[in-house]
Amino acid sequence: MSAELLIHAAGPCVTLQDKGRYGYRRYGVTPAGPMDYPAYATATQAVNASAAIEISLGGAAFSYIGAPLSAAIAGGEFDCRLDGKKLPPACRFTLTSESLLTIRASESGSWCYLAISADFDNDKILGSYASHTRSGIGPRPLTAGDRLLITPCITSPMELERIEAPWLSHNKTPIRVLLGPQQDYFSTQDLERFLATQWRVGIQSDRMAYTLEGEPLTHLRGHDLISDGATMGAIQIPGSGFPFVLMADYQPTGGYPKIATIIGADLGHVAQHRPGECFRFEVVGLEKALEARHLLREALSTGASYTKLESNFSNLDLLSKNLIDGVISASDEINQPK
Repeated sequence: MSAELLIHAAGPCVTLQDKGRYGYRRYGVTPAGPMDYPAYATATQAVNASAAIEISLGGAAFSYIGAPLSAAIAGGEFDCRLDGKKLPPACRFTLTSESLLTIRASESGSWCYLAISADFDNDKILGSYASHTRSGIGPRPLTAGDRLLITPCITSPMELERIEAPWLSHNKTPIRVLLGPQQDYFSTQDLERFLATQWRVGIQSDRMAYTLEGEPLTHLRGHDLISDGATMGAIQIPGSGFPFVLMADYQPTGGYPKIATIIGADLGHVAQHRPGECFRFEVVGLEKALEARHLLREALSTGASYTKLESNFSNLDLLSKNLIDGVISASDEINQPK
């Protein structure tokens, strides 16, 4: 049974993402995928989805046409409303035909994920739905007026439940990094300054890279080197001396010295910083980085817990949304087959 998700409004960088396309970097194709993987995984696991819509600070609005459909949202502290009624920033619920879902930036965070229990009818590119915005590989960013054809997987109504996932809470602790691989391009004083500075996220930040503002760093041996492999979380220092952090749509290689690399467990934390917000870096060893990765993977594998909430939807709301297939009126006479 097919259904449709209609896009009524979409800010910049509202894209379809799955885990990403891996195995193609030797051909110059990087994975793309979510900016905040733990938040993406939380939303998709809640409704057994294989992909999600990633929503940026510009927000988005959707309506749905089809049989009742399980959905989940997770990520930053966004203002999410279903038919005007406020939802928790991380929850799972039921979308019914003609439901209107709005997601807007609110208290904190830069990215929110909408997962639905359905298969998207888009063609996969190199085995993935993921949109790589800079190269154009994968589906283009969503815009107002788009209609996504989907095939629902689970159509039984789901009660409104808050998603309890401690890893979604992004506190003010330093961002952990491993030094290198080209830290020898910088003096001891510059390395110390790199770690002591409260770096501010620049307004030119996007899915490819986050620019950082602060006191510029100085290169000991120039700022050009033979291009080598890049990865999400690598911190490059160009000729300007201002760092930038490679993010989900990073390029396959880079020719600027990489002073450090953010550990995998902290990438989602970095991604949720908004332009103008500040953080500093803290060096850890490989053992600590691997331990942090293990703990996060273990938490995601165990999964979130769910707390049932009062839905605040009246019986009239449910009747108007036609939750029970074939029942279109409170009058028995109208519902009789012709």
